[in-house]
Order: sequence, then structure tokens, then C-alpha cells
Amino acid sequence: MKHIPRKRFGQHFLTDRSIIDAIVDAIAPAGGQAMVEIGPGLAALTQPLAERLGKLTVIELDRDLAQQLRAHPQLRVVQADVLKVDFVQLASESAGPSGKIRVVGNLPYNISTPILFHLLDAVEVIEDQHFMLQKEVIDRMVARPATSDYGRLSVMLQWRYAMENVLFVPPQSFDPPPRVDSAVVRMVPRAAPEKVDVKLLSEVVRVAFSQRRKLLRHSLGQWLEQRPHSPPFDVQRRAEEVPVAEYVALAQALENGAVA
Repeated sequence: MKHIPRKRFGQHFLTDRSIIDAIVDAIAPAGGQAMVEIGPGLAALTQPLAERLGKLTVIELDRDLAQQLRAHPQLRVVQADVLKVDFVQLASESAGPSGKIRVVGNLPYNISTPILFHLLDAVEVIEDQHFMLQKEVIDRMVARPATSDYGRLSVMLQWRYAMENVLFVPPQSFDPPPRVDSAVVRMVPRAAPEKVDVKLLSEVVRVAFSQRRKLLRHSLGQWLEQRPHSPPFDVQRRAEEVPVAEYVALAQALENGAVA
């Protein structure tokens, strides 16, 4: 029976064989590696991944698709909302001697950003991530300072990952075709990231970009004035002009001042 894509799940199934091969080549799966695929759908990526890995864990929300996937002898199927999946626990159950898992997937575009932030909580047990996303989102993820795409997503992810846009995927590669261009991003956790209170860094960045067209003195500057032990910070700039390292250093200084 043909599966009808469900709009509420943001389902767009990859069908272009050349694109599928290119994605698998970019991921470069090897036998015995522990890998988790988010949103396997009709198994376009799942099948070649499983063939190279030997076994694969997949997370699928759609009950009908999950039932079909359970018939595959090489798959462990987790039927769940990915935002509720404990990836640390999943790694403890699936990972080999390294204790880490590789994560891949064609993420539902309507909840891609929440998924990325959810995985940030499990980054210590993740070796790398390869995701197909809306190209516009990936442009924001990898954006450099002083560009229009640079924002909260850029800062929060670049602090923790080295990222690159590895492949362009046109709409006609899917059934049904989405109304946007897609791309594949590679995300490799940094081996020695700066230690920082993630919630505090997130709040600093959120406030800074809340009025991105204005100088920071209108947003972050006023926020800093209300906090005790605020360090000196140049607020005569716009949020997009501040490099990731400076946001991290500010959060660190605020944290250290709070405990002084």
C-alpha cells in the first residue's frame, strides 16, 4: 500500500537516487558503527545505511511507517516523537566501545530547529551529525559574523560544533516536492569547547538578537545594566557584528561575576 505523505508530520520523501547516493557517501557509514536515523520515512536512506552498517536504529513518529520498518531485520525501530527521545540513554544502549553514536536524518522542516537544540543536550555522546534541512536554515547555521544570516542559531551551534554545508538538494528530489531548497549539513562536536553555562549563553544571545537592527545598547546593553557584576562590553555594535567567541566570553564573565 502506498503511503500518503502527512502534512502534519512535515513529510517529504527523498526519491532521487543520485542524491541518496551522494548523501550516503558524505556520511560514509562503516560496518559496526552505531548510528541513529531520525525520520527514516520510506527508507530511502535507511536501506543503503543499513547495508553498510549491518544494523541501524531509527526513530519514526508515524505509526504506520514504524510498523512497516519493523519488518526490516537490520533495524531497531523506536516509535516516538524525537523531541522526547533521550539520546544519552539511546547511546548507552546502542553505542560500541567509543560510547558514542552517529546521528543522521531528513529532519521535518517544521521542527528542525527544536530538534537541533534537543540534540545539543546530548552532544557529549554524539560523534557527528548529518542532516538534510531547509537550505535557509543551514545558511543560518554556518553563517559568519556581519552577515544577514548570522543569528542566534549560528552562535549557539557554532560554539559547540564545526559545521559545513556539504550538498545542495533541489525540491524535485522529493515526493511531494517542498516549496524550498534543501541541503545537507555536517556537524562535528568540538573536542574542547569553551566551558559555559548554556542557559546563560542562550539568554545573552536571545536578548542580543531581539532587536537585531538596532545597536546592542538598546537590547543587551539595557539587560546588562540590570545585572550585578556586569563586565565591560562594547554595545555600540549590532548583534550580528559580535563573533561567537565574544558571546561565549561575555556569558563566562557574567557567570564568574555571579559567583564572585
